[in-house]
Amino acid sequence: MPPAPSLRLDRFIPYRLSVLTNRVSSAIAQAYAERFGLSIPEWRVIATLGERPGMSAAEVAARTAMDKVAVSRAVASLARAGRLARTRSTDDRRRSKLRLSGAGRAVYAKVAPYALAYEAALLASLDHRERETLDRLLDKLSRRAIDLAPCIISRAAQVPR
Repeated sequence: MPPAPSLRLDRFIPYRLSVLTNRVSSAIAQAYAERFGLSIPEWRVIATLGERPGMSAAEVAARTAMDKVAVSRAVASLARAGRLARTRSTDDRRRSKLRLSGAGRAVYAKVAPYALAYEAALLASLDHRERETLDRLLDKLSRRAIDLAPCIISRAAQVPR
């Protein structure tokens, strides 16, 4: 029987992407909490609705790839804080359309420049060409991850234990 393949986490791309995401999110999460009283899920909901008002919580979850429960909690928290308004959809009474309130738009207007400045600082070590390449590669990997998701789940049952 051939030896089992060795998994080196320091070279395993899913792990490396996860670690990078955790480092970036942790760095920015503290600032969001301290300066704006927001959790990362709350900021993602605000940012999504700032760009596309009128989405449902399920649409926000799909767009951000966040867990529906995390989105639901963030939406409830933002609504309690008066940063979000809900209206019932005319086509489906079970569905709410979400919009930022005046207070939510004010928070968005304050946080968005901070987020963009953080992104600029993070990407400062890359030249223009490297940034374009990174953007293309992230898009390509995102599309591939979406395509592979159903395959991975069905293959997991086939992996010997």
